[in-house]
Amino acid sequence: MNRFDVTILHFLNQFSQRSPTFDSLVVLIANNDLLRGGVIVALFWWAWANSRNEREENRAYLLYGLAATLFSTFFARGLAVILPFRDRPLRVPSLNFRPPFGMNQDALAGWSSFPSDHAALFVCLAVAIWFASKRLGAIALGYTCFFVLLPRVYLGIHYPTDVLVGALLGIGVAWSAKITWLRKTVTEPGMCWLEVHAASFYSVLFLCTFSIVESFASLRELAEFGVERVYIVLHWIP
Repeated sequence: MNRFDVTILHFLNQFSQRSPTFDSLVVLIANNDLLRGGVIVALFWWAWANSRNEREENRAYLLYGLAATLFSTFFARGLAVILPFRDRPLRVPSLNFRPPFGMNQDALAGWSSFPSDHAALFVCLAVAIWFASKRLGAIALGYTCFFVLLPRVYLGIHYPTDVLVGALLGIGVAWSAKITWLRKTVTEPGMCWLEVHAASFYSVLFLCTFSIVESFASLRELAEFGVERVYIVLHWIP
């Protein structure tokens, strides 16, 4: 545990348990899908609809950003699985962490905190929005920092370095959109689909952004179910 993490955690933790209302509000912000992901996705749709000049290029950046968020999220989660386990700050006795009112201390028990997949996801999407609209992207990045990431540190879900590394991962993946051939390879099928049949394209795009609002919870649930079924079937085979 490094001094950087401890200093920031102790600074934030001094405000914990002072106000049940404030603590409960932070818990709500951290756990509520609409507040956590809905605002960022609304900014994504705003940027998509607002693309007047260079519309096709801006939409390509946004479309690439959707694919990048999926990759960065599961890559961050994969790193959390293969890297040495790091328990959540609120579960580390040596930190003397005071959990805010309303915070479940058993939250995410058994899940390593490093790096933050939430940071990778939402920072990646915010950077994609920034490529399409500097103004909306700045709002998305600011909202992500103060209403998505900071609450997770305050609640003891993540160390500051968990969030920092996750954010850097998200930025790196999103920035790969600047590689022209890669961006075109990833987005050309979708852009052609949009031209040929906009109705079905927007239906699928809605589902993709809905998945981001809920931080891919439904996809993870389906994946876990599939893995469990395969595991059971393999054990039936002699």
